[in-house]
Amino acid sequence: MRHMVLIRLDPAKTPDGGPDEQLIADMNTLIEEMTKAGVLLDTAGLRPTEEGTRIRQTGGKQTVIDGPFTESKEYIGGYCLLQTRSNAEAAEWASRFLRVHGPEWDIEVEVRQLDDQG
Repeated sequence: MRHMVLIRLDPAKTPDGGPDEQLIADMNTLIEEMTKAGVLLDTAGLRPTEEGTRIRQTGGKQTVIDGPFTESKEYIGGYCLLQTRSNAEAAEWASRFLRVHGPEWDIEVEVRQLDDQG
């Protein structure tokens, strides 16, 4: 089973300066463990919303909106693509990812199984 883990952040509730050196070291350790376990297929942080583009389609008409997206209270800050045996295993890896961040981070992940049909 493949799962996409979407990492959601509220920019108003993230520590000043972003991740510190300890978080980066702990995250690298977790990524190494996930890689050795064969569950991590890919992961990355995303560039700031100021550099993004949204394309919205309503009634067949498309509108292009360049970032930053000021109306957003949260954004997707990164992702992990996992290969696991179950939904519960994917949720456990995602939970471990959250724990690495510690109490100073207000962060959420959404774990979604990929629809591998077709």
